[in-house]
Amino acid sequence: MLLFRMLYSTFANKCSRCNEGDVFKSKNPYNLKRMFEMHTHCSNCGLKYEKETSFFYGAMYVSYAISSGWFIIWYIIQNYLLNWDLLTFAFFVSGFILIVSPLTMRWSRIIWLNFFYKYKKEFSKKNKSCNFNTSEYAS
Repeated sequence: MLLFRMLYSTFANKCSRCNEGDVFKSKNPYNLKRMFEMHTHCSNCGLKYEKETSFFYGAMYVSYAISSGWFIIWYIIQNYLLNWDLLTFAFFVSGFILIVSPLTMRWSRIIWLNFFYKYKKEFSKKNKSCNFNTSEYAS
């Protein structure tokens, strides 16, 4: 269940703690002017996304892992199905990585948030018994 919640928050651009508030201001990752703009707090549970200065530097490691995963997938497809020459394959994979980099950046930041803030049912609006002030849980 925890893996499902993590995948949901990653692919739906939602807060890792309540799975409801948006993390990024623009829903479109290819809106290049607003690609890096994030909300400072979750609109639902009040979670402060950047818990300390330079918090998201760690997301670079996650981004590297995702990009490596893309490369491994395309390498397997290349070896078993495509059999392109090396230069064609290198240009294709480089172009693909460049095209999906806005998605990779978003996913890596949200996965990084999921490492530190797990889903908690009591922060969800769907939980009817939730009758506390979320501002006291902002950190």
